[in-house]
Amino acid sequence: MTHRADRILDVRSLARVEGEGAMHVSVRGDTVEEVRLDIYEPPRFFEALLRGRRHTEPPDITARICGICPVAYQMSACAAIEDACGVTVAPAVADLRRLLYCGEWIESHTLHIYLLHAPDFLGYPSALELAKDRRDLVERGLAVKKAGNDIVEILGGRAIHPINVRVGGFYRTPSPPELAPLRARLRIALDQALETVRWVAGFEFPDFDHDHELLALVEPGRYAIESGTVATTGGLTFTPRQFEEHVIEEQVPHSTALHARLAGRGTYAVGPAARYTLNQRWLSPLARQAADAAGLGADCRNPYRSIVVRAVEVVYALDEAIRLIDRYEPPARPFVAVPPRAAVGYGATEAPRGILFHRYGLTADGLITSARIVPPTSQNQASIEDDLRRFVGGRLGLDDERLTWQCEQAIRNYDPCISCSTHFLELTVERR
Repeated sequence: MTHRADRILDVRSLARVEGEGAMHVSVRGDTVEEVRLDIYEPPRFFEALLRGRRHTEPPDITARICGICPVAYQMSACAAIEDACGVTVAPAVADLRRLLYCGEWIESHTLHIYLLHAPDFLGYPSALELAKDRRDLVERGLAVKKAGNDIVEILGGRAIHPINVRVGGFYRTPSPPELAPLRARLRIALDQALETVRWVAGFEFPDFDHDHELLALVEPGRYAIESGTVATTGGLTFTPRQFEEHVIEEQVPHSTALHARLAGRGTYAVGPAARYTLNQRWLSPLARQAADAAGLGADCRNPYRSIVVRAVEVVYALDEAIRLIDRYEPPARPFVAVPPRAAVGYGATEAPRGILFHRYGLTADGLITSARIVPPTSQNQASIEDDLRRFVGGRLGLDDERLTWQCEQAIRNYDPCISCSTHFLELTVERR
């Protein structure tokens, strides 16, 4: 292909991600000089909105940050407020929180796999076109997703922006008979999830690995979801309370989302691949067997294979949800009192897209004086740009249409939720 001077490629909206923005690529000869993700959506000011509110309000307010992963925001908010107030919930309540979080993992991962990402591997512009040829595949995905929605609806009061979560626990907890029909639906979904792993494992994946340091929660003995210690593949470990000592956020001119780096270490990545690499030994036997059969191995360094990790995590979440239902005994009370005190609290949980950090400062009477929220997508922005820089450099011979398609797919590997990180994609390739 002959390169043209001042070649510009525009994609005004990136399909199949949550949010909007632009990407700019500058090429001089055969050298990629610059790659920028221009995140231009206006800031949403949730941290400012939280200041002056009561310490009981963050679960309801922060749930509105994202309609896809509201539980993640609620759980990180509860963890931080309870940390500030020195409160620990009862084990049965903690189990219900984990069950609720499993529901969100199931519905979010399945949405990404079937409706957002699989069309890339199968050559379809969207899931609508895929459904015309393979209605059975899309219906299977929707059935698994509904199983996750059912968990969130039963425990959270509704499937979107749950209303039953509160600091200290739940407003109401279900009885065992209420959960019994759910178990039967999860069992069917588990078989469908295993089929999903086998299906996505057969996709053709580009030969592309990255060497970013990976970061995730780790909780020895079980796969980390709603709690744990922060760990990296480089051997660094720290508590959520120490998160701000190690993770540095910086404003960049081209983005309304902050970019994150590890102090003294540089770019890092969060998400399913990071979680799997640091936690795969604690998958359930069924999920471990599915991962092995899919050829994942001990780690996942190819971002394109993250779709396989997500499918394995759906198997794990369904398996774990069934286990939690089987052992469920209603707590004596649905919540524990959380009296306020003057303190700072820290919380981190594993949202479907990666670790989500919250920090709140409280007064003695329970008013929030400061709030900080670090979503997973903003932590991944720098690593996405780095991946694209190397990815584009090896594909400059492609025509405009094909290069655009492959850049979009490379970004969708991360399942970015740009609304959470404030937002994505107009693509400009400038060749000089």
